[in-house]
Amino acid sequence: MTEIACPHISHPRITVLGVHPGEPPFRIVEVDGEVVGRATSLVEVLDVAWEAGVTVHDLDDPEVVRWVGGDKLTWTPRREREPQGARHQERRRQGPGHQEPG
Repeated sequence: MTEIACPHISHPRITVLGVHPGEPPFRIVEVDGEVVGRATSLVEVLDVAWEAGVTVHDLDDPEVVRWVGGDKLTWTPRREREPQGARHQERRRQGPGHQEPG
């Protein structure tokens, strides 16, 4: 098998793990497989990476950053987020004539 026939597998230097509950919620940041810090925002991801010697020009580039447990805009723990479709399921359970309070 030649290199051309092999699929490209990306190994980004930065991995941002899923959101951990806390006040404020945070995400663990790894550089080259080592935990280097925690971040509570996109800016802190850049700061932590820079302190570890990595300059990031594009947080959307999968060759540079791997986002686990959500994308770069996910900063709330999973159990605090409303499950996808939950509001629709609740309305369907209440029936077609139900009015939202308010």
